[in-house]
Amino acid sequence: MSKYFGTDGFRGDANVKLNVEHAYKIGRFLGYYYGKEHRPSVVIGKDTRRSGYMFECALTAGFTASGADVYLMHVTTTPSVSYITRMDDFDCGIMISASHNPYHDNGIKLLNTNGEKMEQYVIDEVEKYLDGYGPEIPFATGDAIGRAIDWSAGRNRYIGYLISLATHSYKGVRIGLDCANGSTWMMAKNIFETLGAEVSVTGNTPNGLNINDGVGSTHIENLRRLVLGSKLDIGFAFDGDADRCIAVDEEGRIIDGDLILYIYGKYMKDRDKLANNTVVTTVMSNFGLYKAFDRVGINYEKTDVGDKYVYECMRKNGHLLGGEQSGHIIFSKYAATGDGLLTAIKLMQAMLAQKQPLSVLAAPVKIYPQLLKNVRVGDKNAVLANEAVLEAAKEAEDMLAGNGRILLRKSGTEPVIRVMAEAPTDDECRKAVEHIIAAIKNEGLAL
Repeated sequence: MSKYFGTDGFRGDANVKLNVEHAYKIGRFLGYYYGKEHRPSVVIGKDTRRSGYMFECALTAGFTASGADVYLMHVTTTPSVSYITRMDDFDCGIMISASHNPYHDNGIKLLNTNGEKMEQYVIDEVEKYLDGYGPEIPFATGDAIGRAIDWSAGRNRYIGYLISLATHSYKGVRIGLDCANGSTWMMAKNIFETLGAEVSVTGNTPNGLNINDGVGSTHIENLRRLVLGSKLDIGFAFDGDADRCIAVDEEGRIIDGDLILYIYGKYMKDRDKLANNTVVTTVMSNFGLYKAFDRVGINYEKTDVGDKYVYECMRKNGHLLGGEQSGHIIFSKYAATGDGLLTAIKLMQAMLAQKQPLSVLAAPVKIYPQLLKNVRVGDKNAVLANEAVLEAAKEAEDMLAGNGRILLRKSGTEPVIRVMAEAPTDDECRKAVEHIIAAIKNEGLAL
């Protein structure tokens, strides 16, 4: 496990866990790493957090001091940085964002030249340098010093790309958007109005401190109020850097990532466009999604939690659609990462092509009640290897008689085992989870 970088970058409280010296050193190392044989170039974007400007300057100083040219997209989305990194042949891309976290957190996401999450072996070298190991990196001098170049044109090209993917006019469709006071605060409205929609927007007044504050995909009640109060046809909520999208149908039902995967997966299957007849999910997807897939004959693969693992599975096996319950949806024909705006455009395509409201398209999926409890333990691996605990989990699953599921998984960041049950009723979930937790405690493994 990496010391600084998780599955979605180096993230933490700005100038506490993640500070400007980290950012400067990351720029210094990557500028050196990619500049061994040519003058490297990197593209950088950020969301609306106040600390984003600080980290942008620190990264830029590090890169240019190592002789790299830095192209600044300014406030933009993670998917747009991924797209421009790939299309303009940058050596790497960086997004400054802590996604759905509050404003005081920030993060540095590293992308390779293909716009994908950066390779682990490069991240390992970055971490060594952060810890004071690795090469002595010389400062560039004279005309070898790097430049900082405005690249807002790249953001505009990405917007044009998204608009080009829409297959229908949105004329007459009333759409609500919750931009989370984040990266989409300007571009989302422009995109949907250009396509002809009547647009109502909330979460579009960023001040550097209010990103994700009661708005966006993690506070979906805000969008529900907008859709129901204004009698809209559909609504889309994004997170701070817009790699997630959660929708709301015309009746106010939340259409999360699982429902989006079903709606678009079935739409692709019906048109013989679903490669390998398979959708990639994570182990946290709802049991009801799998039941719905089974009924319509769609296969599925399950990965660990994290869109990084979803994409790796898709790329390895040639799958075209995958994602997470949280709203990270990947359309690998068009993008190398989750893209909230692209997801919204694809959902509109499925709805308009089939001439059905979102509520009808989502109706076949009956989401099962889910209960997840965290148990603090001394040794996570010991819990998952304990025979009595495993037997208790099997007993709990037997109680569900094939009409639910049990999941035991360890946290990647805390001394915690997550115990989850899905079943037809809340009471069945509670009984199953309590049965397993009792075994963990009886074995003396809980703290």
